[in-house]
Amino acid sequence: MTIPATTALKAKLAERRALLVPGVPNALSALIAADLGYEAVYVTGAGVTNMNLGMPDLGLITLSELAEHVRAIREMVDLPIIVDADTGFGNAVNVYRTVKVLEHAGASAIQLEDQVFPKKCGHFAGKEVIPLEEMLPKIRAAVDARQDPDLLIVARTDARAIVGIDAAIERAAAFIEAGADVTFVEAPETVEEMRAIPSRLEVPQLANLVVGGKTPVLPQSELQRMGFAVALYANVALQSAVKAMQTVLSALLRDGDLDAVHDQVASFAERQRLVRKPLFDALEQKYRV
Repeated sequence: MTIPATTALKAKLAERRALLVPGVPNALSALIAADLGYEAVYVTGAGVTNMNLGMPDLGLITLSELAEHVRAIREMVDLPIIVDADTGFGNAVNVYRTVKVLEHAGASAIQLEDQVFPKKCGHFAGKEVIPLEEMLPKIRAAVDARQDPDLLIVARTDARAIVGIDAAIERAAAFIEAGADVTFVEAPETVEEMRAIPSRLEVPQLANLVVGGKTPVLPQSELQRMGFAVALYANVALQSAVKAMQTVLSALLRDGDLDAVHDQVASFAERQRLVRKPLFDALEQKYRV
């Protein structure tokens, strides 16, 4: 009997082994992660916004756009999917609907954050957070809305940048009391701050490693020793894709051919394998009139 993705993810996070989770902005990147052997993926709001809208992570994506991407990814992979739902697209009532929509789309965990809307990337300057008395009902609404009790509610706080690490951890503790299954203290700025998070909070913790961001990028082994449940690389796939496209397209424009970068281009055959063209060829043959 196949274990539901929600149940599988809950068990993995209980192990506190700093599970490596890549961010996936679309179905193709999710297929690549699954093909490589990752155990879960993260639908990044920043990645979906950057990759598909060409816009910055400033709360510009809509719930319907996000749900469309989650459904496309769920259709392609069986892995647990953690979904970044930003601020939940409104107040507690909006959060209730957001959780319903994203669970139906295939989410295994749904992340909500306490920023003022429109939110900003967690490693941008100028963030603001809503009052605790406004955030706690949103968490309770999320818990009430889920149909599968194993669907995880991940509550993120961006308070570190505003009131410091101690107050941010205290805020995360309040999220746990409200029903959050996992908490995520965004953008700690030192190793000591990172170490304090899992030592002071009882539920599984998520560490977000951002290349060029505010948080020290530590190896998985060190994060596991600290007690983190997830080592999230939310946008490393996106950033590497941007770099690869810039390199290859620059060479093409400069040289008029790809001789200098041919080894950096996936083969035609590899592209077809990833998108499972042989499966669709077989279906075409099976249903041919």
